[in-house]
Amino acid sequence: MEKSVRIDTKLIHGGIDGDSHTGAVNVPIYQTSTYKQIELGKHKGYEYSRTKNPTRDALEALIAELESARFGFAFASGMAAIDAVLRLFKTGDKLLISSNVYGGTFRILDKVFSQSGISYEIAPTQDIKAFEKSLQQGVKAILIESPANPLMGVSDIAKIAQIAKKHGVLSIVDNTFMTPYLQRPIKLGVDIVLHSGTKYLGGHSDLIAGLVVTDNEGLAERIGFLQNATGGILSPFESFLLIRGIKTLGVRMQRHCENALFIAEHLSHTEGVSEVFYPGLPQDKGYQTHRLQASGGGGMISFVLKAGYDYRKFFASVELIALAESLGGVESLLCHPASMTHASIPAQIRQNMGISDGLIRLSVGIEDKNDILADLQNAICSSREA
Repeated sequence: MEKSVRIDTKLIHGGIDGDSHTGAVNVPIYQTSTYKQIELGKHKGYEYSRTKNPTRDALEALIAELESARFGFAFASGMAAIDAVLRLFKTGDKLLISSNVYGGTFRILDKVFSQSGISYEIAPTQDIKAFEKSLQQGVKAILIESPANPLMGVSDIAKIAQIAKKHGVLSIVDNTFMTPYLQRPIKLGVDIVLHSGTKYLGGHSDLIAGLVVTDNEGLAERIGFLQNATGGILSPFESFLLIRGIKTLGVRMQRHCENALFIAEHLSHTEGVSEVFYPGLPQDKGYQTHRLQASGGGGMISFVLKAGYDYRKFFASVELIALAESLGGVESLLCHPASMTHASIPAQIRQNMGISDGLIRLSVGIEDKNDILADLQNAICSSREA
């Protein structure tokens, strides 16, 4: 595709567009495990679907193009994607992570890779000078989210990538919250981008998927080897669903952003709410940095109930919005990070991160924004203790 084509067009026509064999406008679901070979040692580019599948190829080409990179890899889940990237490191290596990362990322580092002698340390990625001081010997990579989950903390991606390169350290960004529609870390100098495709890219809460993107040929070769060797690949059907979801990413993200800003502004003036975290608000401490590296605030908001408001009553009082794990679907979802997404993080570390029991995370859907707000305000009012 021509480089001048804008992202809204790339979402629909990027990667492998349609089917050249039949003229179908959609890439078919190649639901096959193996392929007939022409003769010994000669085939049509495909031998076995763990290694390569045409439907997965189309998805991988699409996500690479959307992220302004050359290489994409599709995995069976976001955690499978993170697992593959962490397998790039060896015993004695250390990774730095931002203070708010997805609980599953923390868990796999703390409980799985630590057994292989790979360590981690929480780094102050929102303070560039302090971050650079934390790059001591043995650090091989920095893994961040921006905005981070669940407090929406913003890190300067370009500066972190620049510092990482200066010290010979890999930079890895989980871009799930922003998607390539709003933020493209590869263009900011990052080495590897991760996605839980389950979330905004799929957009309909009907699939589980993970994606890895890089523009580095050496890294791509290693990630591709790990994808094939460990076998955590995305199936043809889920690949098809994810391509289909991505086609509407632009219009959905526009509505997510519009609704989230509306909700965040109103929550900021709602009795019963002590603090709102949303990088699209001008008063948010990460706003200025975020607006330089992303084209919108996204659809994720976190807020804290004031003392005297019971979060249990709040969750029991919502009617339209579902209390559920995950995010990024067309429907609005509420989450209690301390007992759900970040429950695997020890309580003291959670408290140090600012993840209190009163913290509530909201994935703002694309319903009518006034209906979402009314449900939230009714639940907040109902949660007030007598």
